[in-house]
Amino acid sequence: MIQDMMSGGASVEETLELWARSLRSAKDRMAPLFTQKRVVDSACAFLDILIGNEPRKTGWMRAEAAGDPGPWRQQALLGRGHWDADALRDVVRDYVIEHLGTEEGVLVIDETGFLKKGQASCGVGRQYTGSAGKITNCQIGVFATYVSARGHAFVDRALYLPKDWTSNRERLKQAHVPDDVVFATKPALASMMIERSIEAGVPFRWVAADSVYGVGDVERTLRRAGIGYVLGVKGNHWFGSWATEPLIAGEAKDIAAGLPDQAWRRLSAGHGTKGERLYDWAYLPLADLDAEEFDSPIAGPWTRGLLIRRNISDGDLAYFTTWSPKGTTTQELVNVEGTRWRIEECFETAKNEFGLDHNETRSWHGWHRHVSLVMLAYAVMASVRYQANSLKPKKTQRRTR
Repeated sequence: MIQDMMSGGASVEETLELWARSLRSAKDRMAPLFTQKRVVDSACAFLDILIGNEPRKTGWMRAEAAGDPGPWRQQALLGRGHWDADALRDVVRDYVIEHLGTEEGVLVIDETGFLKKGQASCGVGRQYTGSAGKITNCQIGVFATYVSARGHAFVDRALYLPKDWTSNRERLKQAHVPDDVVFATKPALASMMIERSIEAGVPFRWVAADSVYGVGDVERTLRRAGIGYVLGVKGNHWFGSWATEPLIAGEAKDIAAGLPDQAWRRLSAGHGTKGERLYDWAYLPLADLDAEEFDSPIAGPWTRGLLIRRNISDGDLAYFTTWSPKGTTTQELVNVEGTRWRIEECFETAKNEFGLDHNETRSWHGWHRHVSLVMLAYAVMASVRYQANSLKPKKTQRRTR
């Protein structure tokens, strides 16, 4: 992991010092959440182990790394202890914004699956997850990742509870779900995350998400807040224009099929592991609305539009509903859409390096506590990476005779 952070000017020694300093800062911020020193120590040891080199972050392996005779202290931290996982979520969010925040930030919403056996783990059920690419027995977590030119890291999370959970009070009680938790769709959970970020003063101008979140709750929340978006929609999503020549009306896939060749532009959605992520793009502004019409705090006209992405190799199409200040360029909308892959990178790294999916607890609190600790570990890594890559290499002096 250290080698991955050394594309900038930091030496190994400087990077290790950044790790030590950043980890101390994270622990200091976390400590006031706990009322007993032994619990603080357990939480700090938990964080050390998440960042450590152990390939699996299971209870027994965490205990072995911490020098404990068994996993009971770790289990107590996640299950029986009395501390607020949402308060830790807020610590993580503030830490991320302090180190990675910029006015041009993008909030990316997506979900990931946690494969499970049995029926006791909170929220578990047979449901589709892109992690497995099929319907399987799993939990689903909805996440928000903050993306800026400085880096990216998780800032919020929520465990999705299917209706067969929220309609069964006895089952909720066994999993220690709080009494005020009711059924909420994934877009509703995403809207809550967006509203929390706005209330906390998180600096972001855009939200990006896939087609699960492309209509309804999320759109309404963002329009009222004066925040632009690029949200995925299905090919059968209907779009209509007014005051355009010619008028546009129909399903997204039919509109795309009728576009002339000159409507498409080859643009990069950002730099990936294999170079520039090039696609063909078409953007159709559909209508201009004044901010006063939807009580937006950002004055002036906004444009509702349709963005279409075409894969160069196989012609596969993806569709996005957009909302942006009038005059926003196609390239800027493409850049926003291109941030979505960052949350996939977060999921992959958090699972492979920090044990995001190694949670062995079954309760509501256990899931949120484990995930929040992993989010903090990821935030520390993202901060260190940015700082290490920002350092200028030390000049070497010529040796004189």
